[in-house]
Amino acid sequence: MAEDITSTYNTSKDVLTSPLIIDNLLPNLPSPQMIRHPRKMYIPVLGKFMLAQLGSLLWVAFSLYIALPWIINLSSVFGLALTLFAIGGMAILPGYISGLILFSLMLDHRPKILSIEEYPPISILIAAYNEEKAIVDTLHSILRQVYSGAIEIIVIDDGSKDNTADMVRRLDDPKVHLIIQPRNGGKASALNTGLENAAHAIIITIDADTYLYQDALQYIVGRYLSDPENTVAIAGAIAVRNSRISWVTRVQEWDYFHGIAAVKRVQSLYQGTLVAQGAFSLYERDVVRALGGWPPCVGEDIVLSWAMLKKGYRIGYAENAVVFTNVPETYNQLFLQRRRWARGMFEALRAHPSILLTRRISLQFVLLNMLFPWLDISYLLFFIPGIIAAFFGIFLLAGPITLFLIPLGIVNNAIIYMVQRKMFRERGLKVRKNLRGFFMYALFSQLIMAPASLAGYASELFRLSKTWGTK
Repeated sequence: MAEDITSTYNTSKDVLTSPLIIDNLLPNLPSPQMIRHPRKMYIPVLGKFMLAQLGSLLWVAFSLYIALPWIINLSSVFGLALTLFAIGGMAILPGYISGLILFSLMLDHRPKILSIEEYPPISILIAAYNEEKAIVDTLHSILRQVYSGAIEIIVIDDGSKDNTADMVRRLDDPKVHLIIQPRNGGKASALNTGLENAAHAIIITIDADTYLYQDALQYIVGRYLSDPENTVAIAGAIAVRNSRISWVTRVQEWDYFHGIAAVKRVQSLYQGTLVAQGAFSLYERDVVRALGGWPPCVGEDIVLSWAMLKKGYRIGYAENAVVFTNVPETYNQLFLQRRRWARGMFEALRAHPSILLTRRISLQFVLLNMLFPWLDISYLLFFIPGIIAAFFGIFLLAGPITLFLIPLGIVNNAIIYMVQRKMFRERGLKVRKNLRGFFMYALFSQLIMAPASLAGYASELFRLSKTWGTK
């Protein structure tokens, strides 16, 4: 399967400990403008969307046909409404989503990056709160980037109680500008301060504990310059930096490499990436300013992204603009993070309800996001009890569609793995063997994530107090 690695960065004493990555960095890697892809039969975006829809709907229809006796038997016990809710949430909808991802990835041929002679100047915003252990590595990774345009780096110390500001000052580099906010105002406040001071029309946000892999800036800017004119933001590709720390980080390694990356690929294929995440994304400065900047909420990146989509703008995805970030190392930290993410989705819907009336292909992804609570409830209340009951010979809830999801999931994961591994190889990266993490991700990731998501939905529904929650 994957190849094991010992990851190192041969540029100084700074060592990059990365999950799915890096060891023998390939020499003479092609820069973005050198990449060329062989010509393939062109299928319009709408055509790909319809083909993927057809494939996934045929899969669902076949599954329902096979499972009809099971549905009839189950409805005699629970009633038709509850039966449809349970089977729909734990089998039909997951099968449809898996099929949509599978067929979309098979149709996805990433557009090439245009030849770029001169890259534009950029302003990089880094909101930092108590990041004395990570901020220097992050800044070094930016300063080592090969980028022909001017770079302005603005670090906003958001009321840190440690030596974050002193660590930035010690770099003494003319590209790095430090702004200190005396009191912690939250990530949105810090980014908006940076936005006010950004000198260049293109801004890039980077988390203070995120490490840029080589040419990441060229790839994300190159993607922006090559995408359609109405593109105003580009999400970068996030990988896990600290995957060796615990079982929690091992699972997240595959979540980022498989789940999150695949979803962003599919969304961008249909020109509807839903989130330009704060950890590493590019934005048009003037558009962000016109939209009022980042809103003061726990899901500031998704709320801003949906504001862009509502206006008819497009958000792209640079799958090969790779950075490595530190993820939560304990389940409690992970729970708080995923609760925040889930809450952010409903914050975005509350702030921009008219996005549901926006006629574009990406609307489907918004609607699917709205169905996630159904998935999580069905999984916890029906799927898990059904699996437990099956071990005792009671197969009332573990039926044919559940079994049909297994081969679909295997094929799905295999396709995603091959697609991602190909991109890694093109970028001079190797996928690290992490079989324990993979099996935990494949078998238990939803069990791990669903309670946190439901807590996030409930927090927003009942308007509970908002906190960042991981520091």
